[in-house]
Amino acid sequence: MDSTGPHHFAMEGWISCAPFERLLHMKIVEASGGKATLTMPFLLDFAQGAGLLHGGALVSLADTAVVMAIKSTLPPQTHFATISLQTRFLRPVRQGVITARAQVTDQTENILQGQATIFGEDGGVVLEFSSTFKIARDRAIHGIEWSKPPKTRD
Repeated sequence: MDSTGPHHFAMEGWISCAPFERLLHMKIVEASGGKATLTMPFLLDFAQGAGLLHGGALVSLADTAVVMAIKSTLPPQTHFATISLQTRFLRPVRQGVITARAQVTDQTENILQGQATIFGEDGGVVLEFSSTFKIARDRAIHGIEWSKPPKTRD
């Protein structure tokens, strides 16, 4: 049986994909200035029973896109997590590479809000997403190593 944690692992940098995001083949195209663009292919393993891209994979991409937008505004290794999210599925994905575009929409001392839109390969809107995140009391992430030193904000 595989270990069920706690897990310790290394990441390439502050703005990079974690193991779950790599499992879904997410790619960070850009993340800076409170905005991010990510892509994800529709692989067979991501299909639900009707042959469409699973909604959970879509939500994971949207959530991760907002996370990368947020990371571009915070000091490296700041510990924060999703505390709520809202999703509107607008049309199914049957094939191709999808793109998520996200931005931070509001930021206070401990609460951040963001939104993302996912586009199909044809450019049509597939999903609209908004979420709220909270910065942890213990602001530092523990148990993760970065291969490259995390970049500081500009």
